[in-house]
Amino acid sequence: MDLIADIDRKLDALATQSLTRRLRVADSPCAPRQVVDGRAMLAFCSNDYLSLAAHPAVIAALQEGAARYGAGSGASHLVSGHSRAHALLETRFGEWLAPHIDQARALYLCTGYMANLAVLTALGADADAMIFSEALNHASLIDGARLAKAGVAVYPHGDVAALERQLAASTAATRIVVTDSVFSMDGDLAPLPALLALCERLGAWLVVDDAHGFGVLGEHGRGALEHFGLRSPNLVYIGTLGKAAGVGGAFVAAHASVIELLVQRARPYIYTTAAPPALAHALQASLDIIGGDEGVQRRAHLAALVEHLQDALRLQRWQLLPSRTAIQPVIIGSNEDALRVAAGLHEQSLWVPAIRPPTVAPGTARLRVTLSAAHTHDDVALLARALNELERATA
Repeated sequence: MDLIADIDRKLDALATQSLTRRLRVADSPCAPRQVVDGRAMLAFCSNDYLSLAAHPAVIAALQEGAARYGAGSGASHLVSGHSRAHALLETRFGEWLAPHIDQARALYLCTGYMANLAVLTALGADADAMIFSEALNHASLIDGARLAKAGVAVYPHGDVAALERQLAASTAATRIVVTDSVFSMDGDLAPLPALLALCERLGAWLVVDDAHGFGVLGEHGRGALEHFGLRSPNLVYIGTLGKAAGVGGAFVAAHASVIELLVQRARPYIYTTAAPPALAHALQASLDIIGGDEGVQRRAHLAALVEHLQDALRLQRWQLLPSRTAIQPVIIGSNEDALRVAAGLHEQSLWVPAIRPPTVAPGTARLRVTLSAAHTHDDVALLARALNELERATA
């Protein structure tokens, strides 16, 4: 009982700080209009930016994949779980990233979290390596750096000059710079061209986690590398497939030698059952949409919604961060105030999450508004009006 009492004290401490998280149950497919805990809601909280999670073509491909390959893979990739569906998907990702990475090859993993762990623990497997991690990196990158045998240095958000000083002073045999492309809580972009130029000049790897850029950025939706027009053998690119691609898993694209190193050394890849091949099959349909005319139209509509929201909000005390991506954070301040505003929106059947520490810094609790290509301009106008009114009402 003392063990349980200790856990209860920890839970009470979270509640006292307004840091308790709550699970909500969705009773319908991922979409702007969902039934959540039995109630109809207009959701602004999904990372399904292109609204492909419930796209008929993707659903049909998933059904076809299950009929062809079954429900599960049965083993890890290196035992017997690597299906033709996985192999075809990896080939396609290698082709997609070939304009940006020399001798590009790709590897498909179960989740973005596992992909980040795999890359950093494999590249940073030796004690004479050093990882230089962006201050606002995702938790999976932070954990990957912690699990690696390499040393870790953190550089300030977006500060290329500070990173240059750290890299220049380092005597590590292998130096690895790692950054998000689109920062998930602020919505801004990393200065990837400057980071890559620095890494090339000083002989470092640049690992880019494009979780929130793949499918959305670039003319053909191929992500941050296409958006910035980058190409280099120094790049290691991670694309998450449960967000804009609408399905699940992630891929790593890099020089073929880097990918072979992951196959041989990356424990999160070697020691887990492969993702169901039906998911890999469904992702082919997602890529057809992302890279085709429909993807172009969806990205254009999403950009118009972002502009609409920014024009419609008339905030005086709360702060809308200057993001041009589908992530539109509204800084509220205290944990308690952020929860109250989220509750006020919920009363109007608007689902927007309140994000609090440790996900963001203390005193910067926020609403993380995310837009989808399936939202309408009327949806955005409704949200903006509700936020404007709530700010005035809580003055």
